[in-house]
Amino acid sequence: MARRSDTKKRMVGAARQLIREHGYHSMALSDVVERSASPRGSVYYHFPQGKVQMAAEAAEVHTREQVDLITQLAGEAASPEGLVRAYVERAREGMLASDYGRGCTIAPLVLEVGGASEELGAASRRAFVLMVETLALQFVVLGADTADARELAHATVAGVEGAMVTSRALRSPEPFDAVRDTLVGRAQAFAAVRD
Repeated sequence: MARRSDTKKRMVGAARQLIREHGYHSMALSDVVERSASPRGSVYYHFPQGKVQMAAEAAEVHTREQVDLITQLAGEAASPEGLVRAYVERAREGMLASDYGRGCTIAPLVLEVGGASEELGAASRRAFVLMVETLALQFVVLGADTADARELAHATVAGVEGAMVTSRALRSPEPFDAVRDTLVGRAQAFAAVRD
C-alpha cells in the first residue's frame, strides 16, 4: 500500500506536468488523479484548498528543482559564461526531449492567474526571486561582480522563459541558441571589462 506522502508527491508531480504541458486553467483535478494513479478522495485530503494549493505546491517543487540545478551546474562551471551556457542548454534539452510539449511550471501561474490568487502570486514571485538570486550568487562565486551578476541572472531567467515560449511556438531550438549565444557574449564582455 502506498504511503500518504507518496500519494501527495505523485499528485504534485502530476499537477506540475499538466501545468507545464497545458497551463493552469486546463489542469483538471480529475486529470491529476488519473495521471498520478491516486484515489479520488485523496485530492481533498492532501489539498483541502483544492487546485490553488496543488498548483502552489507544484510551483515550490519546480523552484527547489531549479535552485538545485543551478547550484549543481555552477559546481561544474569554470566561469559565469560556462554556467549560462549550461543552464540554457539544460532548458533546451528539456524542450527537445518533450518534443516542444513542455514549458515552465511558473509562467502559466503568472500569465493565467496573475493577481487573482494571492497564494499563486506569492509562489510565482518567490520562484523567480529564488532563481535569480541563486544564479546571481553563483555568478559572483564564479568571478562576476555583484551588479553584473544580478543583471546577467535576470537576463538569463528572462531569456530562458522567453525561449521556452518561442521555441514551443516555432517548434525549433533556435530561440534557445540565440539566447545562449547572446548571454554568453554578455558574460564574456563583463569578464573582459574586469581584466
